[in-house]
Amino acid sequence: MPHFIVEYTDNIRDDADIAGLLKKVHEVLLAHSDVFPAGGIRSRAIELHQYRVADGSADDAFVHATLKMGGGRPEEVKRKVGDELFAVIKDHFADLYARRYLALSMEVVEFGGKGTYKHNNIHQRLRGASPP
Repeated sequence: MPHFIVEYTDNIRDDADIAGLLKKVHEVLLAHSDVFPAGGIRSRAIELHQYRVADGSADDAFVHATLKMGGGRPEEVKRKVGDELFAVIKDHFADLYARRYLALSMEVVEFGGKGTYKHNNIHQRLRGASPP
């Protein structure tokens, strides 16, 4: 059940191709179907309108991504997927990074336990079951 959330400053909206980034992220996560069932993969983007970067004196921008996944996956898996996703992010924004001041960051968060609730019938569709 990986959730990928990307926050980005609105001053890069026209150059960021966020839809393209989310497609690339899904390709990485789907390539790890042994770890992440396709029906649990979700991504979303949040454009930030109120923010301040560094000393606030320039038109700096940032992109921060978070990959949330259910607990219990081995450290090497989390590291491998994290490395692959961050490489995709850096490649995706390489041209923009070369043209303007831009901070890129990503974190991998493991969650689960008593505070997590799930209800999802998308897995049934992917297994070829009849629609609800």
